[in-house]
Amino acid sequence: MNIPSAQTDSFVRDRLPPREQWPEFRYDLPELQIPDQANVATTLLGDAIAKGWGNRLMLRAPGETYTYAEANAQVNRIAEMLVKDYKLEPGNRVLLRGGNSIGMALAWLGVVKAGLIAVATMPLLRAVELDKIIDKSRPALAICDVDLLKEMVPAAQDAKALLPILVFGDAARPDGMEARAARRSADWAGCATAADDVALLAFTSGTTGVPKAVITTHRDVLAACNAWPRSVLKATPDDVVTGSPPLAFTFGLGGLLLFPMAAGASVYYPDVRFSPETMVRKMRDNGITICYTAPTFYRQMAPYAKALGVPSLRICVSAGEALPDATRQLWKESTGIEMLDGIGGTEVFHIYISSAGADVRAGSIGKVVPGYQAKVVDDNDNEVPRGTVGRLAVIGPTGCRYMDDARQTHYVSNGWNHPGDAFTQDEDGYFHYQARDDDMIITAGYNVGAPEVEDCLLTHPAVAECGVIGKPDEVRGMIIKAVVVLRAGNNANEAMAEALQEYVKKHIAPYKYPREVEFVTALPRTETGKLQRFKLRQEK
Repeated sequence: MNIPSAQTDSFVRDRLPPREQWPEFRYDLPELQIPDQANVATTLLGDAIAKGWGNRLMLRAPGETYTYAEANAQVNRIAEMLVKDYKLEPGNRVLLRGGNSIGMALAWLGVVKAGLIAVATMPLLRAVELDKIIDKSRPALAICDVDLLKEMVPAAQDAKALLPILVFGDAARPDGMEARAARRSADWAGCATAADDVALLAFTSGTTGVPKAVITTHRDVLAACNAWPRSVLKATPDDVVTGSPPLAFTFGLGGLLLFPMAAGASVYYPDVRFSPETMVRKMRDNGITICYTAPTFYRQMAPYAKALGVPSLRICVSAGEALPDATRQLWKESTGIEMLDGIGGTEVFHIYISSAGADVRAGSIGKVVPGYQAKVVDDNDNEVPRGTVGRLAVIGPTGCRYMDDARQTHYVSNGWNHPGDAFTQDEDGYFHYQARDDDMIITAGYNVGAPEVEDCLLTHPAVAECGVIGKPDEVRGMIIKAVVVLRAGNNANEAMAEALQEYVKKHIAPYKYPREVEFVTALPRTETGKLQRFKLRQEK
């Protein structure tokens, strides 16, 4: 840190991994060189107003809107209220619990502007899961949507020190966030944080056991805003953005709040939980131009998009899990839009490999985002020849720093981030996803990537969804097992299983066919839509 920290509470800073375990950070492009004193909320809102966007809409919801100027004023009020009403000091953690809403967005920005550390949580988490996050992050305050208090209250009571709760989403509540903020100044200056002060603790999702908390600084976030969004997404002030990933998930936080702010665009938050049909209707009725969601959701939305139309839509971002080519083609046939694929992760905040438009190549996620470097390596971190399967390694302006977690050395090696994905890279620099390291199936000496088999099965007209895993086998080491959700009107029987097996044999290498097929009504997925293959393995 080149200037002293403004965060007097050093709890998180004291739990950074040893410096020798950090990844190397590179800021090779001019736009990635962030001033040593910077605050995410102050910078993004201040820049927007300085660029003349103050009267442009920033946040939209049914019956409610905020311009950039109005949002800036409210964020200032919230930040001052947190400091003066709750006596919070810079570096204190604030747990945020809410769905995607204007209130949640303003609360997050207010927390960060006050120099506090945002600890956003998925809205579907139960009290026992919140307990683990509270225990690890030790927040001084919880800010919770009025509709999500049921699990928040017992979690707050279970905390080692009783956790106070500030409620938002009920403007009539005299002790709520809105009423308290109304009594504070719209011009509050905020906290002059160092760029290397901590902005958020991002807890990983979709895993069991003790959650991992990723330490993310103001510099990290601002650099990320100037990387993939600037080089690949290229949003404009006229764009209207929506999507399904929660703001508690860095994919959602970037895509559905921070990146639109950096571009002067606006974000639409619906007042109902998205279903495939409602999402299409909301996009059509609200002039949505950019959408973020997971591949499964695009696949489910495709028939509605074709039937109802989404005339304003121009960019569709897919992330969170591997994008099957079958899903990409189905979406293109339904909408005419070439999907923008990307791979990123909580540990590095957002997308670092991606391609858009004419740069898209079938079967590839894309090329490395400007500002990052990526390579495919063997178990000794040596780069492998092009076309060879190996582990992905990434380096750039963001990188993994787990808080007080021995798993740091599993993710970072020799200064490079290792996300845990198996890839190949072709001669033109395009990266081709094979599998998660733990999703690579070794059967009778053959390496088979689960996503490849899934992609093949998804092209069969009877298959709605599927997940593929390796199942231990005495003879072959592992066999390939497919867990399949059929489209309505198809019978889940032995004849269908055999038909799917023959279909795979016909379309990809025969050794890749699933020797076992199980039919289910639904697949286990995270709140962000990611397939939980580990649960399929537990259930096999």
